[in-house]
Amino acid sequence: MASTGTPSSKIPDFPAGADGWAVPAMGLGTSMYRTVTEDIVAASVLSALELGYRHFDTAALYGSERAVGEAVAEATRREIVASRKEVFVTTKVWCSQCHPELVLPSLRESLQ
Repeated sequence: MASTGTPSSKIPDFPAGADGWAVPAMGLGTSMYRTVTEDIVAASVLSALELGYRHFDTAALYGSERAVGEAVAEATRREIVASRKEVFVTTKVWCSQCHPELVLPSLRESLQ
């Protein structure tokens, strides 16, 4: 079946948090392997946003957080998404960063 550039079906979502946000139940993983560069990740995320994806999974260990953020910003500039609020990005504090003094700095780094 040829792609038309638009999603053929809506990805189901689930309520999360007290404020009633609906988070897409399916997301795109963005782990980077040896041959995958940040440019490839950013292009993939941008293409996924064009197809209707609104949930992306990353981690500091994956090395893809910056590329995901850049792709979401570009999608906003191109008006693929109306605002950053439409996109959900999940990340992880890696087990090596779970010591009490390391958690907040790790989270701040991910948010950048």
